[in-house]
Amino acid sequence: MRNMKTIGLIGGMSWESSAEYYRLINQEMKRRAGGHHNARSVMVTVDFAEVEELQHRGNWEALAEKMVKAARQLSAAGADFIVLCTNTMHKLAPAIEAAAPIPLLHIADATACRSQRAGMKRIGLLATRFTMEEDFYRGRLQQKFNLDVLIPEAAERAEIHRIIYDELCHGNVRDSSRRFYQDAIAEFKTCGAEAVILGCTEITLLIKPEDSILPVFDTTVIHAEEAVARAFEE
Repeated sequence: MRNMKTIGLIGGMSWESSAEYYRLINQEMKRRAGGHHNARSVMVTVDFAEVEELQHRGNWEALAEKMVKAARQLSAAGADFIVLCTNTMHKLAPAIEAAAPIPLLHIADATACRSQRAGMKRIGLLATRFTMEEDFYRGRLQQKFNLDVLIPEAAERAEIHRIIYDELCHGNVRDSSRRFYQDAIAEFKTCGAEAVILGCTEITLLIKPEDSILPVFDTTVIHAEEAVARAFEE
């Protein structure tokens, strides 16, 4: 295990899902390596209150500065690559990649590759409204990976977004919210979707594969597993 790479995690958005990353990464490392092995990792945790406020004010320039600073801290701490523990903040992936001295493992790419290997062509996306509505994520899936990506109607998008920020980011998991997401997934199926991407790292707290009428691509799980795979690469 001497050549194992060190995973650099930018966490805190929210800490609830960042804790899931830590658990999933070390479970996957134990599955692969056995014994008492766990992943070599360092984490920089940002204050989500500041991040959330800047997101909803639309101040992405200030957010880019925060993400670049965190990425440089990871590099200085010995990380070999970056895992940004959030889908929404991948809006700033180009800024991070341009300024950070170590590479970024992009969550959308990891998820799209997994869905392509499963033979998926048309897929539903549940996420924050930033991720569902803007081109940085959905456009990447469509243009780079030729996936047909469906999103809910505007009113449903607003409620999906609210549940993430007002409930899941605080660790509140409600049956009523699970049913709302299940209804959105059922509508995807009606529209011809073959699977659903859980495109926010908090949704893993609410929707498990057994909760979905469609196959689930959980970005938190996929990103964590791909981080471990990257750590093994020469």
